[in-house]
Amino acid sequence: MRLGVLDVGSNTVHLLVVDAHPGARPLPAHSHKAELRLAELLDGDGAIGQEGVDRLVAVIGDALRAAEDKGAEAVLPFATSAVREAANVDEVLARVAAETGVALRVLTGDEESRLTFLAARRWYGWSAGKLLVLDIGGGSLEIAYGLDEEPSVAASLPLGAGRLTAGWLPGDPPDPADVRALRRHVRAEIARIVGDFSRHGTPDHVVATSKTFKQLARIAGAARSAEGIYSPRGLTREALAEWVPRLASMPVARRVELPGVSAARAPQLLAGALVAEAAMDLFGVTELEICPWALREGVILRRLDHLPSIGGHADVAAVAVVAEFGDAAPA
Repeated sequence: MRLGVLDVGSNTVHLLVVDAHPGARPLPAHSHKAELRLAELLDGDGAIGQEGVDRLVAVIGDALRAAEDKGAEAVLPFATSAVREAANVDEVLARVAAETGVALRVLTGDEESRLTFLAARRWYGWSAGKLLVLDIGGGSLEIAYGLDEEPSVAASLPLGAGRLTAGWLPGDPPDPADVRALRRHVRAEIARIVGDFSRHGTPDHVVATSKTFKQLARIAGAARSAEGIYSPRGLTREALAEWVPRLASMPVARRVELPGVSAARAPQLLAGALVAEAAMDLFGVTELEICPWALREGVILRRLDHLPSIGGHADVAAVAVVAEFGDAAPA
């Protein structure tokens, strides 16, 4: 079947359409995305403003039309930290439902961690042993660790690259004092949870997902995206430590010139690098591998595990929007 997943994230609204069935890997068929940076559109009260909601409704409508055009039988819509933590979340969800027919499922931070871990586990398989998975989004940092498909421990921290940039780094380039203050904040937040993970032992394999890690790996010399998803890509703590001060001294216009860095993500790259460096340092990681699959693939895989509950085919006139796609946490 052809299945779509609609990810309303802190940076982008991304529709991924795949051809999938149980027992096989999902094959990407179409990608449709729009940069919204919802994490940066919160007002002083922590609510998504009227303009942001207007844009969100319009982008979701465009994504649904794209899913229908590509023949998707069902769309799995979900939202992450920017919507989850908005002061007016209920109002936003109600308006999206009223104007698009989409009932967004708002994932908890724990669900984000667990679904991302599932995607990494399926990508690397059982031979990878105990996995430590790191994911830096626009609004939050997810960390998960375990030997099985469900992690033994998972955490979500409000350390997304977009959120931190908006709240801590107003300058271009940022003031060195602001960079130091953010570095202290990030490390203190991560240090609070390290013990929850370390008591489970040393991971056999450390992997990272998300655009932030991919861009950091690229500027440190990893393969280009054009070389395909099967090309190994990694990031060392040593290389990252060299790049952090360089990024801190660069204006955004200079960061855009770096290999693999988009104009939309360039402002957030320093904050993301500070989070990545802190996580690798505090968890004792000297090198990690970039995993091509992440949260969207985790949602698809979880839904495939529950495929019989989809039932039937989409109506000819419209794509079916599936509100539930299986529990992310163990039963």
